[in-house]
Amino acid sequence: MTGIAEATVVAPQEAALSAALGRRSIVLVGMMGAGKSSIGRRLAQRLGIRFVDADAEIEAGHAGMTIPEIFSTYGEPYFRSGEVRVIARLLEEGPQVLATGGGAYMNAGTRAAIAEKGLSVWLKAEFEVLMRRVKRRSTADRPMLQGDPAQRIAHLMAERYPVYAEADVTVMSRDVAHETIVNEIIAALAGPLGLAAPAPVSVAT
Repeated sequence: MTGIAEATVVAPQEAALSAALGRRSIVLVGMMGAGKSSIGRRLAQRLGIRFVDADAEIEAGHAGMTIPEIFSTYGEPYFRSGEVRVIARLLEEGPQVLATGGGAYMNAGTRAAIAEKGLSVWLKAEFEVLMRRVKRRSTADRPMLQGDPAQRIAHLMAERYPVYAEADVTVMSRDVAHETIVNEIIAALAGPLGLAAPAPVSVAT
């Protein structure tokens, strides 16, 4: 389980957001390549709460097998069933920033559990941004992109984006400094948590 590596000084706005969360989790949803893990770690550090990656938890529960290995050995239905159980368990362990796999939010039961025990943030990315990012890694690491990655991404976007749009807030994931995205998530969450939105913060890119 992944936590915060070092002590963090939490600013007043972030402290207020953390207090308003209570035991709820901030749950990052979106496509592979949207930056859920990298943004999530920074967001958790800013808020002074732990970061957890659902895929890493699933791998840990399978003696360190990778997600592609679980897919190839047991099949997608088995993986999805386990994913539902893992996320349900993790939602009981908030507060935290929880990064979920690209397909997790497609499960209606998982969406309901997230709505009950967390706040969902869709990291929305355009097709070109996702393509640039997934090209940096082998498609062997991403079982949902086997075959023609461009065709698969376009298909998954068409299938998933209407469902992702049900998230509490949407923040655009794009090629800017990570802290810019983190600032935008914090600002976007202020409304659902009944807080005043923070003043805009400029971040050098």
